Amino acid sequence: MSRCPITYKECGDARYSPQGLRRLSPRLTALEVLPYSAQAQRREAAIRAAKISIQGVQPKLSARLNVARQRFELVERGGQYIVKPQNPPYPELPENEDLTMRLAADVGIETPMHGLLHCSDGSLSYFIKRFDRTGRSAKYAVEDFAQLAGRDRDTKYDYSIEQLVGVVDHCTFPMVQRAELFKRLLFSFLIGNEDMHLKNHSLIQRAGRIELAPAYDYVNTTIVYRAMGRSLREIEETALPLKGRKKQLGPKLWTRYLAAERMGLQPKVVEGICDRLAAAQSTWQARVHDSFLSDTAKRLYLEILAERAKRLLP
Repeated sequence: MSRCPITYKECGDARYSPQGLRRLSPRLTALEVLPYSAQAQRREAAIRAAKISIQGVQPKLSARLNVARQRFELVERGGQYIVKPQNPPYPELPENEDLTMRLAADVGIETPMHGLLHCSDGSLSYFIKRFDRTGRSAKYAVEDFAQLAGRDRDTKYDYSIEQLVGVVDHCTFPMVQRAELFKRLLFSFLIGNEDMHLKNHSLIQRAGRIELAPAYDYVNTTIVYRAMGRSLREIEETALPLKGRKKQLGPKLWTRYLAAERMGLQPKVVEGICDRLAAAQSTWQARVHDSFLSDTAKRLYLEILAERAKRLLP
């Protein structure tokens, strides 16, 4: 009995469940294996890097879904999806990102449609629908925080969490987006994502409003580094410093200093965000167990969730 890499539900002898296929398209009845190995995808990503508008250091490919032929096709222009293959020496990144994005959705963080794809060598690649597209050619206006803060790839860590508050003040409803940013920052801390630099946050203009763009590049980097042999002492807890610190961040720093003093959030708003994150813990544990991570990675993920929740949440 296999499980669908889009829904995590059992799907008999099929590769994907009907529900998973419908998430991609109501007209899709099957989906072919992506005809590239992980190595071939990384090679294609390197070849196409200068031709497609996808940023970041992780190998990425632009793809579109051909419903008539029931398959994903790699393209250089007009892609609807981003595909990320396995990437040694960083273990299980596709499975990790897919799981982490599901945990984000559980607490109301907007996430694009995403899942895992079966590839020709038996590996899994991660796919996510592009949120900056409104059709084949139209685009939403999207700027990442590095652009808005006058930074670039080389200086994307040269900022602080406090300074992010000024960036979201570009939004149409700044206080609403401050609360959303606080939730995303707290979420990233809880799940062990210590690589949320400036280019991993963006603003989007749509429906006449400027607001935080849907989440992307959410990964539990702590378990990746632990799998590579690094100890918890060596791993920072956040990419950008909070009150000059990147480790040993407790509830007073998050709720009193950041949320209340620097963001100006009302106590009821902060309490509501923390309560929602606390209430999600049992759901998150089940998600981790159902994920496509290895047993070792699942154990490490659960350890991080338990330690951070105990430290931070009521």
